[in-house]
Amino acid sequence: MDAASRIQKLRTEIESHNHAYYLLDVPIISDFEFDKLLEELLLLESENPVFFDSNSPSQRVGGTVNKNFETVNHKRPMLSLGNTYSEEDLRDFDKRVQKIITEPYTYVCELKYDGTSISLQYKNGILHQALTRGDGTQGDDVTFNVRTINTIPLRLLGNPPKEFEIRGEIFMPHKGFDAMNKERVELGLEPFANPRNASSGSLKMQDSAVVAKRPLDCFLYHVLEDENTIDSHYLKLEEARKWGFKIPTETKTHDTIEGVLSFVAFWEKERKNLPYDIDGIVIKVDSSIQQEELGFTAKSPRWAISYKFKAEQAETVLNKITYQVGRTGAITPVANLQPVQLAGTLVKRASLHNADQIARLDVRVGDTVYVEKGGEIIPKIVGVAVKKRDLFSQSTLYITECPECDTQLIRKEGEAQHYCPNDKACPPQIKGKIEHFISRKAMNIDGLGTETIDQFFKESLISNVADLYFLTKEQILPLDRMAEKSASKAVLGILESKKISFERVLYALGIRYVGVTVAKKLAYHYQNLDALKSADLEHLTKVDEIGGRIAQSVLNWFQVEENKVLINRLVEAELKLEIDGAILADRTHILQGKSFVISGVFIHHSRDELKKIIEQNGGKNTASISKMTSFLVAGDKMGPSKREKAETLGVSIISEDEFIELLK
Repeated sequence: MDAASRIQKLRTEIESHNHAYYLLDVPIISDFEFDKLLEELLLLESENPVFFDSNSPSQRVGGTVNKNFETVNHKRPMLSLGNTYSEEDLRDFDKRVQKIITEPYTYVCELKYDGTSISLQYKNGILHQALTRGDGTQGDDVTFNVRTINTIPLRLLGNPPKEFEIRGEIFMPHKGFDAMNKERVELGLEPFANPRNASSGSLKMQDSAVVAKRPLDCFLYHVLEDENTIDSHYLKLEEARKWGFKIPTETKTHDTIEGVLSFVAFWEKERKNLPYDIDGIVIKVDSSIQQEELGFTAKSPRWAISYKFKAEQAETVLNKITYQVGRTGAITPVANLQPVQLAGTLVKRASLHNADQIARLDVRVGDTVYVEKGGEIIPKIVGVAVKKRDLFSQSTLYITECPECDTQLIRKEGEAQHYCPNDKACPPQIKGKIEHFISRKAMNIDGLGTETIDQFFKESLISNVADLYFLTKEQILPLDRMAEKSASKAVLGILESKKISFERVLYALGIRYVGVTVAKKLAYHYQNLDALKSADLEHLTKVDEIGGRIAQSVLNWFQVEENKVLINRLVEAELKLEIDGAILADRTHILQGKSFVISGVFIHHSRDELKKIIEQNGGKNTASISKMTSFLVAGDKMGPSKREKAETLGVSIISEDEFIELLK
C-alpha cells in the first residue's frame, strides 16, 4: 500500500476509534493499540508533508503556536439569553409565548453548562472554523486549539448539510479538572480557581500542544442553517448526533410549562451528582417556524429563556468601602471583603451599587455580611448579620467628594447614582473614555489595552482620544514593558483604526445614551458629522427611534467647547466622519417610512439578506406584527398565527417576488 493510501486508511480508522471511545463510550481497541496507530500516522505524515491535512486526527496532539487570535465577525450574532430566577418568571415567559403562538407548541429543556461558548462552522463535512462568543457580534478564531478537543469531530459522519454552524459549550469535567490542579500543585504552579475559568483560559493559550493536554470536553446544543430543513430544534440535535457530535442526553421536550417546571426542580437537586458544572436550565420553543414568529429583542431571543439556579451564598466580613469612578463620572461603591470561597472562586470584593442600596441594607464597615454571585457571576452583598454587629459600629456616610479629584459630587433628580461632574480633569473619566474609544465594538485598536492607556496617561502622552493619532513609536519605546515589536504594533493598530466606519467612530466618541444601534441610526440619517452637529432638537427627535433624552444628550455633547476641539483634531487625524460613498450608493429611500416583518423560508434570498435589503432601501425591520406594520413578507412554512394576525390587523401580506417588485 502506498503512503497516501495508508495515511488515509489510518485517518479513517483513528477517527472511527475516537468516535467509539469519546462519544459512544465503547472502546474497540486498547489505548496501547490506539497509540501505535497514531504514532504510525504521525511518522507517515512527517515523511510525506505533501499529504498534510489540518483536519487529520494527528492534529489533535497540537503543536501550532498562535500568538495572535484573529477577530472574526459572527455570521449570526451570538445573543445572550434573558435570565429568570423563579417559577413565576417562567410562567410569565410561557404567557408571553401564548400571546403570539396560538397553535400547540413544545418546549425543549436543556442543562445550562458552566463553561465557555463556542461556535463551530463546518463546510463539506469538515471543521472549517471555531469562534469564541466574544462580544456576541465578533469572536476570536481559536480553530487550532479546538482541533485538539477529542469530542469535537474534525470530519463528520452521515449526510450533514453542505454548510452549517453548530454552537455549544466547552467545559472541564470535575475529574479532569481535579487531576490537572493536583498536577499543577505538585509542579509548584498556582491551581485554577474553577473549571469555567480553566476552560476559557485554555482556549486562548498560544501553544495548541499545551491545550491538547487539558481535559477539555464539549457539548453541542444548537444547529444553525441558512434554510431550516427540519422544523424542530430537538430533532435537529438528534440528526447532529448521527453526524458525530456530542449531544447531551439529558435534553428533554415538554408540551406544558408544568413539565418544564418539573425538569427544573429535578435538576436543581440532581446537579450535584453530575460530573460537570451547570448553573441553570435553558428553555427553548422547539419549532423553528414558531421561533421565527416570536422573534428577537435587541439583546436576546423571545423564544428562549435561561432559568438560573439560586446563587450560592457565603458569609464574610466587610473590611472597608471604597469608591470607583466610571468614564461617565458615575460613582460605584465597592465592598472590600475578607476573602471567602464562593461558587468556585475566591471573592475579595463586591458591588454595593449606590447610596440607596447601602442605606437599605444599613451595611457598615466591620459587619458580617452575606455575599452572593448575581447570576453566579458578579458578587453582591445581599444582607447583614445584624446580631453579630459591634455595638459601637457607625452608620456608613456616603462620600460627598470625588475620591480621585476631590470635586463635589452631584446627584440628579430621579437617578440612583452620584456623579463627579469634573469630566475634563478627573483621571478615571478621561482614561475610561479612551478605553471605550479603543474597545472592540468601537475603534477596535489592536495593540492597545487598559494597562497601555494607563501608562500613556501617566506619562502625559495622551489626555484625550485624539492624542492617540499623534503618538510616535519614538515616544512609546522608552516606556516600561514596551519593546520594538509592541510599540510598532500599537502604532500600526492606531493607524489601521482610521479605516473604521463612521457609525463606529460616532459610537466610540462615548456620547451618553448613544450605543451601537443609536450611533448607526444617526450615522445613516445624517451621513456625516457636520450634518449631525448642526441638527437641532426638533430634527433629531424625528430620526427613527431617537427620543428626547438621546437627542438632548447629543446636542449637549456638541455644545461643549472641548468636544468641538476634539472633533477638529479627529478631522486632522483623517478619521472617517462620514458614511462611505460606496455604501451610500447602494442605499435608496424607496422603502422609507415602511416597516416589514419577514417570516418563513424563501427561494431567492435568506431572511438575513431580505432584512439587509430593507435597511439598505430605507425600510425598517420589526420582529412582530402590529398595526404599524406595513408588510408581512411571507415565505414557505410561515406559521399560521402570523398570517392570521396580519389578516386581522389588515397588514398587507406579500411574497418574496412581490417584495422585489416594490424595489422597482
